[in-house]
Amino acid sequence: MFLQDVFDLTIKKLKAQTANILTLSNLFLGCFAILFSINDNLKLSVVLIFIAALADRFDGMAARKMNIESDLGKQLDSMSDIISFGVAPALLIYMGVLYDFGAPGAFLTSLYIGCGALRLARFNISESNGYFTGLPITAAGCLATLCFLAAPYWPSPLFLFIMLTLSFLMISPFKLKKM
Repeated sequence: MFLQDVFDLTIKKLKAQTANILTLSNLFLGCFAILFSINDNLKLSVVLIFIAALADRFDGMAARKMNIESDLGKQLDSMSDIISFGVAPALLIYMGVLYDFGAPGAFLTSLYIGCGALRLARFNISESNGYFTGLPITAAGCLATLCFLAAPYWPSPLFLFIMLTLSFLMISPFKLKKM
């Protein structure tokens, strides 16, 4: 009987942390994407960012489905998102394309990360109304990463424009219905 109670309690605790485990998976994948970008393994970094997006998609679904949404989970999700969809894609684009532009490339990389952080902070203090204000950082990070795949075919200066555009779209006032 004792072992059954311990097992049941353990399962209950794991269920309560399912969304946070997925969120931390998102964070770890983003961290590894950054490390691989720094070590010039940009293709693996791309793959890890896309897998992080899947983990990010499923953490929210799990929290809602299991009715385990929490303020801790919301904050942890935002901190993970700034790593996986802010820093990781920005560094990927910087290392793969923007490094050659010197200070303007570094500035736009930093601007993208800053706008992503501002967007997440604004999201965390707003009431949920069924709409996103501005482009979600996950979408911006996935778009930046997707654009990186076209780097051999697109002119390098286009990436300056892409990073600037994604930065401003994240902090823009337009509304986007949540799916």
